[in-house]
Amino acid sequence: MSVQFGKWNFSDEPIGPEFFGKVRAMISAYGPDPSMSYSAPAVDILYHPFHTTRESRLEIQPHTLKSGAILTWDGRLDNQRELLRALGRSTAEDATEVSIVAQAWERWDTESFSKLIGDWALSVHTPAKQETVLARDALGVRPLYYAADSRSFTWSTLLDPLVLLSGKTFEIEQEYIAGWLASFPASHLTPYVGIRAVPPGSFVRADARRIEVARYWELDPSRRIRYRTDREYEEHFRTMFQTAVRRRLCSDGPVLAELSGGMDSSSIVCMADQILSRGDARTPRLDTVSYYDDTEPNWNERPYFTIVEKKRGRKGCHIDLSSATSLEFTETTDRFLATPGSRGRNQAVTRQFRTALGSEPIRVLLSGIGGDEFTGGLPTPVPELADLFARMHGRRLAHQLARWALVQKKPWIEILRQVLKRFFPADIVGVPEFSRPAAWLHPAFVRRQSAALTGYERRIQLLGPLPSFQEFRFTLEAIRRQLGCAAVSSELLLERRYPYLDRDFLEFLSAIPREQLVRPGERRSLMRRALAGIVPDELLNRKRKAFVSRSPRIAIDAHWDRLVAISQNMVCASLGIVNPKAFQDALARARSGAPMSIVPLMRTVQVELWLNNVRGHTAVSGETAPETRTRCLRDAALGI
Repeated sequence: MSVQFGKWNFSDEPIGPEFFGKVRAMISAYGPDPSMSYSAPAVDILYHPFHTTRESRLEIQPHTLKSGAILTWDGRLDNQRELLRALGRSTAEDATEVSIVAQAWERWDTESFSKLIGDWALSVHTPAKQETVLARDALGVRPLYYAADSRSFTWSTLLDPLVLLSGKTFEIEQEYIAGWLASFPASHLTPYVGIRAVPPGSFVRADARRIEVARYWELDPSRRIRYRTDREYEEHFRTMFQTAVRRRLCSDGPVLAELSGGMDSSSIVCMADQILSRGDARTPRLDTVSYYDDTEPNWNERPYFTIVEKKRGRKGCHIDLSSATSLEFTETTDRFLATPGSRGRNQAVTRQFRTALGSEPIRVLLSGIGGDEFTGGLPTPVPELADLFARMHGRRLAHQLARWALVQKKPWIEILRQVLKRFFPADIVGVPEFSRPAAWLHPAFVRRQSAALTGYERRIQLLGPLPSFQEFRFTLEAIRRQLGCAAVSSELLLERRYPYLDRDFLEFLSAIPREQLVRPGERRSLMRRALAGIVPDELLNRKRKAFVSRSPRIAIDAHWDRLVAISQNMVCASLGIVNPKAFQDALARARSGAPMSIVPLMRTVQVELWLNNVRGHTAVSGETAPETRTRCLRDAALGI
């Protein structure tokens, strides 16, 4: 992932080399290749590349267009040939990605964004129009943030310079904190009031008077793919998945893939091997990295990932996670942590990773994120049955209810009740237990941030797109929120790529019948059928098993004195987020082994440590917005 940074003063006031010297020092570690820049009287743009292909090394960025606009591109363009044909250019021409994107912009303006397939973020500053446009890919894989005031507009791949070089302190965005404590915050938010992320699948148009945000891509609910036989669905799945993997194998060095014992990563590796054997990949080699922890008695992945290694005839790198089981509760003061998730990997794991990479020029890592969520990893009948209910297919609904009741060993009326509940708001049916806010959060904070604290849970609309499509869209938004919280680290520079988040692949999955993905007793039915003979049967037929890690409870006991100290003078309490007494009680229950969800507890500790870090770097004021402070004081006075 390359790094871009730009600042535009609305007046003709120059920005000055001293400011950009500080920016360079801050971002250079994330873009280690030779940097480039553009400078005009009131605009300065920096580009620090992280090259992964030979073609990207030929690019000159920021790129000046014929119109005088300045474009900066951080991305991987997967449909170059199609775009070149649409632009009337020969596919044999030696064209860099940034030149193709620039020509697409000049031809179609913001309508070009929907035509760009891949992972990307870009900025276009047009002096003649006195405006800047920012845009991100459909899933939001590449980050891009912006901030504005009456004097300037600033954008960056990284939050750090926007926060630390702004010349001011920021109030905490409480909705972001609520989202982080529950699951993940909304994808347009950052922890700082006044700094926003460009939403996935959207663009931002800014000038001296206003900032407009518009969406350029959404899943199409009218698109339907219907075949007569299972075999046709299986062939289409194989083709789309193969394309998704192949697109992410472009690198002038070896590509590294995470390989666990599950279907997601194993399918990526096995499909990549098939592509490589045909000579269709633009990488010399695929290596794997696998994780294991022999201290966890119910987590033994080694027998499964070694099956894939045996099939491919190559052993990958094995990283022992037992050294990472003791969570770290120490203050981090030597470096700024832009978000609560910025602490990074355990140092022992990072050292093993560096040792495994050695001197190899590996810059790309394939990840299986999204596979479980989009290919039917959760064997729920609700989306399929909701479709039948909404379209009034009574006979088919009764038949499927009986089949699912038999497999799940539940009364059919209970399954139907689960389906019907998705059509009613939480005010009527209640919030599911797993989505309820943590008991130690301040009641006033819970009321203000109920949407974020319940994972932005939304009901299915009876009228409109198929319920299964609506559920697919909810899942897509949840993945976007997860990607928005991914920490960018300079300690281990690797460009993460996600085959299951390929836009074309997702459009295909959203358009096929839900019963192809999941069938009674057949989790991931289509994926298992389509990849038979490619992925070893032992993995395709492996039963899913719940895994509960012991390490957080062990860490709580081992660091009890430290956790007690943290809980006694909490910044979270001063901001009206946490009731410290209730939090201390929850820690004690977790230490005693009482059944409870550990993740919210650990995330609360992360937020507290993060708040101490950013206050130590004078990045935040330690206060909430004025209207929020007023409500907190009022609630405290009323004892609520």
